[in-house]
Formats: sequence, structure tokens, C-alpha cells
Amino acid sequence: MDWLSAMSLLLGSVFANTLASLSGGGAGLLQFPLLLFLGLPFSVALATHKLASVALGLGAVVSHLKNRNIHSKVCLWIITFGSLGVVLGAHLILLIPELYAQRMLGVIILLLGVYSRLKTQLGHHEIATNRNLLGWCFGTVLIILIGIINGSLTAGSGLLVTLLLVRWFGYSYKQAVAMTMISVGLVWNALGGITILNTGVPVHWPWLPLLLLGSFIGGILGASLTHRLPNYIIKVCFEVVTLIVGLKLLI
Repeated sequence: MDWLSAMSLLLGSVFANTLASLSGGGAGLLQFPLLLFLGLPFSVALATHKLASVALGLGAVVSHLKNRNIHSKVCLWIITFGSLGVVLGAHLILLIPELYAQRMLGVIILLLGVYSRLKTQLGHHEIATNRNLLGWCFGTVLIILIGIINGSLTAGSGLLVTLLLVRWFGYSYKQAVAMTMISVGLVWNALGGITILNTGVPVHWPWLPLLLLGSFIGGILGASLTHRLPNYIIKVCFEVVTLIVGLKLLI
């Protein structure tokens, strides 16, 4: 790779992962097309992106743990049940028509972003809801389904988890983004990457160090901004990213 392509790869990765860390997801629909543009085949780009995304969660964890804005039991719940879906989704992607699945996901994410925009007070403050046995059981079904999306498609699952925590359980956007980055950005992505490797899909190892560096820096930058910015700004960032991701998946 020449130096111009290398700089494009690094800066693109930093930008994509900063925005994802700030809004709770969406790095794949920014970083993944960059890998395709630079010449990687689809399956190779997917596997390479999945492995690099682990550094996004690692960078975000470093910042979020310092601020202690984490509900450890909720993170453990997301990791445990979502991981079941991640493994299943990584195998299902070989059976489901990719274009059809991406367009369906694009519609869902776009509608969630519009919903968040219409609900002006959503996620500004923590208001505990559905934190009973029935609420957690229904949430568990949704988390498994979102895990399947994470394992099978390139992006979007982090945004879905963020809005689930905000809308269904009543967490603020700051709290939801922090827990999403730890659970999805680190653990789910690591598990998805390992599962993809076990399926035999090759990784483009020469580009991985730059992507890991960009993801890690972006994770730290985005998480730091999350703690400095008010909740309504985080909410706007979430809505902008859902719009971009939703349209990208559709178009």
C-alpha cells in the first residue's frame, strides 16, 4: 500500500470509529465501504473489519471505565444473551441473501432514527422502565435478535442496542452508549471476528495494524467526547448516524 492509501485508511478508520463511539454504533457502514473502495473483496473486507472493530470497543472501555458510567450487570446481560445471537448470525450470513437482509435492516434503523428525532425528550435523563421480570425477558429476545444482526451483517447492531437501552429500559443516551461500546464494541465484535475466522474467511493482515490503531484512537476520542457533551448532543449524533447508516444500507 502506498503512503496516500495508508493515510486514507488510518484517517478514515479514526473518523468512522470516533463517530461510532460517540453515537453507539455505525462504524461498519463507514469503515467497511472504505476497505471495499481500496480494493478488498467483500468477504475479506468483512472479516478484516470485524477484527479491527475489537479495538474500537477496547479504546472506548479505557475511557468509560474511568468515568464509572457503567451498569456492569446490564453489560453482562447484553454480553451473555447477545453472544448467542452473534455466533448464530455469523453462520446464517452464508444462507441469507445479503442485499435483502441489508435493505430490511436499513429500513429498521432509519425508522428508529426518525422515532428518536420525534421523541424530543427521549434519553435526556434516566427514567427506569420495564426493569421487571417480564421486561427483561422481552428485552432478552430482542438482544438475541440484535446479536444475530451483529454476527451476520457489517453494522447497525450497536445502534439497535443503544436505542433498546434508551427506549425500553429508560437509560440516558450517555449510559446506553457506554454500555453498548463495552458489550457490543468489544465483546460481540471479538466473538464475531473469531467466529468468522473459524468459517475460513481470509483476513487481509497487512492492513490490520492501521485499522486497529485507527479503531482504538477513535474509540478513545468518541468515548471522551461522550462524557464531555450533554445528552441532547449525543442524541443528535445518534440520529445523524442512524440516518446515514439507514440510507447507506438501502441505497
